[in-house]
Amino acid sequence: MNKILIVEDDRALNQGIVLTFRQEDYEFTQCYTQSEARDYLSQMSFDLILLDVNLPDGSGLDLCMEIRQHLATPIIFLTANDLEVDVVTGFELGADDYITKPFSLMILRARVSAILRRSKQESSNKGLIIDHFEFNFDEMRFLKRKELVELSKTEQKLLKLLVQNQGIVLARSVLVDKIWTDGAEYVDENALSVTIKRLRNKLEDCPAKPKYIQTVYGVGYSWTVGKRG
Repeated sequence: MNKILIVEDDRALNQGIVLTFRQEDYEFTQCYTQSEARDYLSQMSFDLILLDVNLPDGSGLDLCMEIRQHLATPIIFLTANDLEVDVVTGFELGADDYITKPFSLMILRARVSAILRRSKQESSNKGLIIDHFEFNFDEMRFLKRKELVELSKTEQKLLKLLVQNQGIVLARSVLVDKIWTDGAEYVDENALSVTIKRLRNKLEDCPAKPKYIQTVYGVGYSWTVGKRG
């Protein structure tokens, strides 16, 4: 499921984009201001951001600069600013595409699909980079500060679920169901806790006070949002 953040104050257009993609494999988070976008970005990770330039509480160009300080998430600008200098500025600030209004929603869908396809190919080739970590699940190669970290198959499954859902709390029951899928009728209730502990020992600088793999008591676990490469 591709997760897309829409930052567009034109509510009709915002909803129109969602309806255009309704039969595709997309999950949308809709917001209408910079402030709302910052809140979502601090809590969740996205595969793509559709960003209006002229927002009620400031310029999307400024928000783009903020995002690029921490994230490499693809950004498509949606704007009525169609002068050449506006387009060039958008790309210089880190946009992956720049679509001027009015535009065809079908063309938008095609461009979104192309950028996501390219982004996933690039991610597959280089793996996922978060702060001083490099995780390549296809090659089963995991680095911490350029040093190789050996992970068991179970630890790899757990890590992948956590980093693919950065900032989202995953319930213990969900993690158990997705990790132990070998048809076993019974899974020791401590298995997840033991795997979490082993993963922390291998990845955290201070396992007793973890920075990344956080426990949300009574619910489950979450990988805190880090700086993605």
